[in-house]
Amino acid sequence: MARLYLVRHGRATGGWDVDPDPGLDDLGRQQADGLVERLGPLGPLPVVTSPLRRCQQTAAPLAAHWQIEVVIEPMVAEIPSPPGVPMDERVAWLRQAMGGTWAALGGRWADYRDEVLAFMRSRAGDMVDMVVVSHFVAINAVIGACRGDDRLVVKSLDNASVTIVDASASGLVLLETGHEADTLIR
Repeated sequence: MARLYLVRHGRATGGWDVDPDPGLDDLGRQQADGLVERLGPLGPLPVVTSPLRRCQQTAAPLAAHWQIEVVIEPMVAEIPSPPGVPMDERVAWLRQAMGGTWAALGGRWADYRDEVLAFMRSRAGDMVDMVVVSHFVAINAVIGACRGDDRLVVKSLDNASVTIVDASASGLVLLETGHEADTLIR
């Protein structure tokens, strides 16, 4: 069994409608620094992050504290926007999508969800606890799978919140959602 600490990235400098890959703003950097206090005592653990800057910047202080290299993993990236949708229309599309289900969205987005879940499930064989810095929708895909809930948004997650999941041969088990307290289960 592997315990996965799923971290939503810190607050970004821009939204999905203005910048396809924003970094963290001042508050986001403070949130990233706060992860050292919250997760630091658990490690060092491997740290995996989405390829996007806001996730890499969120992971950086923890990785520096543990003196490890971050692993970039495309399977925990942001949900893709529809091809050809102008940037200024992406948020409207995402809001509509987030009000529905994976089954209704279908196609490449269901494939995206399945890739996120496949990555998480594959950690069971490693038997190594890990920190995964990812995105709101990706973490919700995991929460939904654990709860048998097909909605894109099952839980509202704050920036830099920590959701805890166990991955074992029998599947994923949700322990905590959006955990923000100083003490984490272990």
